Amino acid sequence: MNRLELTGLTARPSQVWGGIRLVPLVREKPVEGLRLHEELYTGFGSDVVEVGPRSHYTSYIPHGFVADWSGEGAGAAAYGTQLAAHGGGSTPPRTMRLPRHRHHRMAKRQPGDRLRFLPLHLALEGYLALHFGGPSTAWEEWSRQALRDGLSPRAEDAYLGWSVRGLGDALRAFEIHSGQCGVMVYAADALAAAFVVPHPDDYRLLHPSLIEDLYGELVHQYAMYGAPVADFGARLADGPRLDTLAGLRAAAREQERAWSEAHDTLFARELLDSSYGFDRVYRMGSFTLWRFLPPFLRSSGGQHIGETITGHKGQVAYLKTFRLSEAQIRRGHLLQRLADADWRLPHAAAALGTSEEELVRRIRAAGFESLLKACGKG
Repeated sequence: MNRLELTGLTARPSQVWGGIRLVPLVREKPVEGLRLHEELYTGFGSDVVEVGPRSHYTSYIPHGFVADWSGEGAGAAAYGTQLAAHGGGSTPPRTMRLPRHRHHRMAKRQPGDRLRFLPLHLALEGYLALHFGGPSTAWEEWSRQALRDGLSPRAEDAYLGWSVRGLGDALRAFEIHSGQCGVMVYAADALAAAFVVPHPDDYRLLHPSLIEDLYGELVHQYAMYGAPVADFGARLADGPRLDTLAGLRAAAREQERAWSEAHDTLFARELLDSSYGFDRVYRMGSFTLWRFLPPFLRSSGGQHIGETITGHKGQVAYLKTFRLSEAQIRRGHLLQRLADADWRLPHAAAALGTSEEELVRRIRAAGFESLLKACGKG
């Protein structure tokens, strides 16, 4: 598997609020055998996540997701007691908020057939760990710190959904479609994020979590400074077919189909046409949790990291993506080329079609100056 396939999901006409465009994704039938719950954490400070025996990182972590393949459905508690309005209802309740604590691993098995994982943090940790060990050979250009610690510490910036202009209003204002299992979020018609879940009830429960997610710098800028985007409008040509209500309904549905095809062809191609490197995180019965990285090609437009749960036939049951900024793509591209050249600067410079001096300048501009000796070239 090296591509994302959204088979079984259909795009409905977009909903526009200023520069934010939401494209609902609807399933004809839910994915059987998997449900998602939310596990909420109190406070808005930094939590600590242990990612290894002697390594950890700190980040804002508002919630976790719990994948349940036990067959008991979303009524099973993800942790402790669940809170619901009197009388219940078909929509699963949001899980109670838990005290802040030190998270043990990105993905951790829970009692029964359940797995708690930290959405988007799986993907971001995969990006931060990209060639994290640094040079594998003590070439003369690299510092002792680079050989001892690699890229540690390494950090990336992101924006909370609350700070993406118009996103909160859009999520609050628009209705959720019947059968909706996902959404694609655009800022100034640039794809900001894709979010897919197995079941419509899961989506209704997790829809509010989008405002607590992390978004890239480019998304924040586009939403802040981009002009309002064009709304979806059906244009029905006059004719004999519109003499009846059935004819009018058929013409409207044809417009919806045309929008769906246009969306898949024009808007979502950067996500669906790209190839990815997939890293398996956890196998859950017939489902598998993966995280993925793009090829970091400088000429391929928007690129996304993310995580997904797929069934045994490759059907996407869960998907969450994060759009990288141009600077993040450049850093990923640079690290890939250095690693491909075994961290030999002359070989890496030749592969990039540049000089060693220019490559050293790029390394410093990317924030990796600590890898180089203080008296290094450039």
